[in-house]
Amino acid sequence: MKHVSVLVPRGAVALGCIDGSFILFTKANDFLAARGKPPLFSVQLVGLTREAQVYDRLFSVRPDAAFGEVTKTDLIIIPAVNGDKQEVIAQNRAFLPWIVRQHERGAEVASLCVGAFLLAATGLMTGRTCATHWMAVNEFRRLFLDVDLVSEGIITDEGGVYSSGGALSFWNLLLYLLEKYAGRDVAIFASKFYEIEIDRISQSSFLIFSGQRDHRDDAVRKAQEYIEGNYRDRIPVDQLCEMCAVGRRSLERGFRQATGNTISEYIQRVKIEAAKKSLETARKSVSEVMYDAGYSDMKAFRTIFRKIAGVTPMDYRNKYTRSAVSA
Repeated sequence: MKHVSVLVPRGAVALGCIDGSFILFTKANDFLAARGKPPLFSVQLVGLTREAQVYDRLFSVRPDAAFGEVTKTDLIIIPAVNGDKQEVIAQNRAFLPWIVRQHERGAEVASLCVGAFLLAATGLMTGRTCATHWMAVNEFRRLFLDVDLVSEGIITDEGGVYSSGGALSFWNLLLYLLEKYAGRDVAIFASKFYEIEIDRISQSSFLIFSGQRDHRDDAVRKAQEYIEGNYRDRIPVDQLCEMCAVGRRSLERGFRQATGNTISEYIQRVKIEAAKKSLETARKSVSEVMYDAGYSDMKAFRTIFRKIAGVTPMDYRNKYTRSAVSA
């Protein structure tokens, strides 16, 4: 039987991650029983102490055990931790060596959404890929320079260390783990029972690109403002350098360090975000949206749009508007 430890951290925690994890694995035992099979999971809520934690001022969660009482487990699930991430890490620092020790003994570890901050704080993600909520990518990169963040990813699997993308995409990681432990048929049944889309691998279509402005590089910020105000035009890098009075090499290096994107990538993201907003709200054809975003080649537009948004322009329109017009 697999022992599953669902952590009950201190601080602002997404209750649904605790509740969802507990329900899915305990309900899986019911699915198996209905097929005449023995239960596969023993699920415990594990806290720093047995003291109940109160979330959102209303909901109390009482751990089944303190982490020091759990000497052996097979899977540790770290729920999303909200609020100031450094403060949350400090509040739950006692969990970290226990997680590492259990992993060394063979336990697998999975973080849900921004629970990736606690997972990365253990050091287990050093040199590995990790996913988290798209709104937290800039803060994550600042705190964990040695982790390869996959901002568009829904699930990462790094040899027994897992992470999921933002918000409710944690269900996709739970289904992924359920399939690994109980088989594809049980995971499919669970996805149908809870009406969760199985095998979703990207959160790109949910991402809202708002620019990375939380830095102190004035030249880069000036270049960003110009790009965002003139994305319909062709913007040569040399023009930005002249405007910012900075050499090309310095601007390109500073831009990458400050935003996580090259100048070219940033321009494309600004253009595609404008196109996405237009597809969501305007009754324009895809061709008109393309021209408004500063593109003239439909094949190139579709290719870049799909790379950034994860779907084609028409599929994006159909996903987010009640009615679509023909391209």
